[in-house]
Amino acid sequence: MAREVLSTHSDSKQTNIVWYWLSKLYVQVIIGVLIGTAIGFFEPQLAVAFKPLGDVFIRAIKAVVTPIIFMTIVVGIATIGDMRKIASIGIKALIYFEVASTIALLIGMAVGNLWPVGKGVNADPATLDAGAVATYVQKAHDVTLVEFFINIIPQTFVSPFVSGEILPVLFIAVLFGLALCKLGERAKPLIGTLETISHALFGMVNIIMRFAPLGAAGAMAFTIGKYGIGTLLNLGQLVLAVYIVSILFVIFVLGAFLRLAGFSLWKVLSYFKDEILVVFAATSAETMIPRSMAKLEHLGVKKEVVGLVMPTGFSFNMDGTAIYMTMAVLFIAHATNTDLTLWHQLTILLIMLFTSKGAAGVTGGGFIALAATMPAIGVLPVAGLALLIGVDRFMAEIRAATNLTSNIIATLVVGRWVGAVDNERAQAILESGEMPGEARPGEAVPLGAASTY
Repeated sequence: MAREVLSTHSDSKQTNIVWYWLSKLYVQVIIGVLIGTAIGFFEPQLAVAFKPLGDVFIRAIKAVVTPIIFMTIVVGIATIGDMRKIASIGIKALIYFEVASTIALLIGMAVGNLWPVGKGVNADPATLDAGAVATYVQKAHDVTLVEFFINIIPQTFVSPFVSGEILPVLFIAVLFGLALCKLGERAKPLIGTLETISHALFGMVNIIMRFAPLGAAGAMAFTIGKYGIGTLLNLGQLVLAVYIVSILFVIFVLGAFLRLAGFSLWKVLSYFKDEILVVFAATSAETMIPRSMAKLEHLGVKKEVVGLVMPTGFSFNMDGTAIYMTMAVLFIAHATNTDLTLWHQLTILLIMLFTSKGAAGVTGGGFIALAATMPAIGVLPVAGLALLIGVDRFMAEIRAATNLTSNIIATLVVGRWVGAVDNERAQAILESGEMPGEARPGEAVPLGAASTY
């Protein structure tokens, strides 16, 4: 009898542990990715039909991204009430963005020269399908620095919310927050209402995130089924190079920034692993802005810093895209046997500092930025972009993951720089790795106690 009781207790404990791990979002996403990969490999035609799962998930999240950013920025600025401090955060964030992006471009260019991926392809630009990239080339004509800054100012108050454009939302949110600062005590009831709405919007995100594993499975199934492993193998060296450089950039460059700010890279990556895995599978970093912002605030980063740095970074701090762009340009040069002088490469670097931002937030932004960069030096054949179409989706995964990771780290670093992080709280949470609503191993997860992060 005693043995039966002990056996039952042991089985129950093991079951609880299994359910504990299965309740983790990153475990569910990994399972979804593996299932999607298997479907894409064994049933490619069926896998392509799974694309709507990923699209619906991304669209649902993006529907609440802009209002969350608006509420967070407005409440943060209105609460702090100090315009000089807001300006200081903005300037320091831009300085950090430019330093990090420039380093990313330089590393991508250096590796592209030392590791001449594409040599031996011997592609003839005249035989490449220029029509396959015509849409990107057409959009590239609209990517100018002047247009980029003009488009920051929306035509109407509501238009950026409809189109989902982050920078115009940032613009009107800052203005509105500053206006509430001027109102002083009279603005407090409205600020309280906006904060309540913000919590409700984050609640919507939590509900949508329950379907993240399905979205990840659908996106991965489509990618493998549509483009196939064969396409990946043909240009696997380029994909491998982009992955290796992006991962090393995060470890050594962003890791160094974090160490200077007093944080451990591995603990930060562990804390945000759910979000990084989701954007890797879905290839859309913007989808995880709300959850990342919520987690950063939970760590003890002040709301105004999170609200200003995180959204702005997705236009000014696209390090994953910067690495991809430089390596893609050099791949096309090697593949088409085009000789690029040192002057050509320096010119490309300078142009990319602007084009990488001008195409931010645009569908196919990486391709559009490349199409805008290549004609500027008059040497590289724009048709060479056709070489990348088949594997771009595979590289989009690491681009998205690197971009999100970079902006999470940027928010922590800038927050420490301006003294807007509760360091003791942040270190304690990163050390424990525990988040609200989670049970410890061996304990049952109470019904309805799912984490809100």
